[in-house]
Amino acid sequence: MVKLTLAQANTIIEAALAKSTASGFKPMGIAVLDESGNLKAFASEDGASMFRFDIARAKAWGAVGMGVSSRVLGERAKGNPNFFVSLAATAEGKFLPQTGAVVIKDATGNVIGAVGASGGTGDEDELICMAGVEAAGLTAG
Repeated sequence: MVKLTLAQANTIIEAALAKSTASGFKPMGIAVLDESGNLKAFASEDGASMFRFDIARAKAWGAVGMGVSSRVLGERAKGNPNFFVSLAATAEGKFLPQTGAVVIKDATGNVIGAVGASGGTGDEDELICMAGVEAAGLTAG
């Protein structure tokens, strides 16, 4: 199986931050995780609040753990809130089903990681994550 490299993770972050800056978004925190939910790379822009890392990582952690974007998880949580509250508690706060993270897939469609962002709206966070993944030559899901 293809593994997410540090070079790819750094490319994702650099491209996501470039998209954020070009779009005039607030300072972002961006976390890239591997397929096991381990932190591969993180960046916090100057001026980003202290919560950005935890939120970005929790969005990405949920996405990679469940194999879908955090937007999908947020929609699923509406229909089954007790399960998602229990899941967040079981994950010791590392799981956040809110828009702003996408899974990273290789050329054959395997999930090899996830990227989450925090700083803007959920839509803004998701947009820059997708831009980062695409810049790395991978597929966002």
